[in-house]
Amino acid sequence: MKSNGPIIRYSEAFKHQVLQEIESGALTFSTARHKYGIGGLNTIQSWAKKYGNFGILPKLIRVESPKERDQIKSLKDEIKQLKNALADVTLDRVIAESTLKVICDQRGLDVEDVKKKAGLLLEERQKTKGKK
Repeated sequence: MKSNGPIIRYSEAFKHQVLQEIESGALTFSTARHKYGIGGLNTIQSWAKKYGNFGILPKLIRVESPKERDQIKSLKDEIKQLKNALADVTLDRVIAESTLKVICDQRGLDVEDVKKKAGLLLEERQKTKGKK
């Protein structure tokens, strides 16, 4: 819940000064907050991200089991296979549409009419297969 206190805005120069003091090792995030009366717990970290001072941010260490690592690798491999399959299908579709257009142009047919007729024929075949 927000308090009804004043909204404090910090100047760019002030933000850079605080970040420089932390980067030099003179202050920690916590001591800088207390020294300058900065209320937000993550305010200084957000300044560091904004201004590219990633060296002063705490390092994120991810601990995972071999099973998790294998699962992640497996999922990444599956994504790669799916992307390749999608690319193949997309290429096949482009080739098929180009071929259809060339054939229609050679025979003087309208591509959209041919697609509609093909769709109706396919629908009829599916209905007759369903009855058997």
